[in-house]
Amino acid sequence: MRPITFLTTSAFAIVALSTTALPAFADDTDNPPWSMADKYWGAEEMAKARDHVQKNNGATPNYMIMGDRLEWQGTGSDGIFLWDAQGWYGGDLNKFWIKTEGEYSLADNEIEDAEVQAIWSRAISPFWDVQAGVRYDLAPKGRTHAVLGVQGLAPYWFEVDAAAFLSSGGDLSASVEAEYELRFSQRITLQPRAEVGFSASDIPELGIGSGITNFDTGVRLRYEIKREFAPYIGVEWQKSLGDTADFVRAGGGDPDDIVAVIGLRTWY
Repeated sequence: MRPITFLTTSAFAIVALSTTALPAFADDTDNPPWSMADKYWGAEEMAKARDHVQKNNGATPNYMIMGDRLEWQGTGSDGIFLWDAQGWYGGDLNKFWIKTEGEYSLADNEIEDAEVQAIWSRAISPFWDVQAGVRYDLAPKGRTHAVLGVQGLAPYWFEVDAAAFLSSGGDLSASVEAEYELRFSQRITLQPRAEVGFSASDIPELGIGSGITNFDTGVRLRYEIKREFAPYIGVEWQKSLGDTADFVRAGGGDPDDIVAVIGLRTWY
């Protein structure tokens, strides 16, 4: 009965519109207004409204805090706890970002890798921001980097975060991350993700070789108990390349590994 009622109501509305006299300006096809609101409210009032919107666009500050990846990674009882979190404060055009990412070894009970970034972000298009700021490595060496990158939504709804880093020691590196969300329902989402790292030179003290340093790709299947609270499971392939792979082998690690993932995605 509900579809029939909907069709009947729609048909009645179409008939009503067809029998209602349209305003005289609807026939003005030679010189139509660029906005029908100008005809209803007057060009002067609409000019004031547009000027107000333009002056205040992006001026209302807001904020968001997100733990994008809070997860355990491993192939057995040992493994690592990985965090990838960020937050921002600002308006549509300008934002201040804090980003942090790192790994805590559950076997050694110590932080193996950690960084924090302070970033100013400026919208350059409806879907893209350019970002600049500083990055400080909390572990292992405590270096400082200048950061320049872009973040946004690529065609076909790929979320991209790319940045270049110039360290206080003169080392140039970069990373590119891409994610895609495939929704199976209102609560279940499959998220493929890939990350590629680059370095312009060898950095032996950090175990990094020149060229493409690593390629990580995986999928995570999450269930949104609430929009703001979504546990997930997944699998990830982690591959070190070139001289970086040699550094990993020399340190007793595996440059080609597949790990299970259990984690949480949350935001506020």
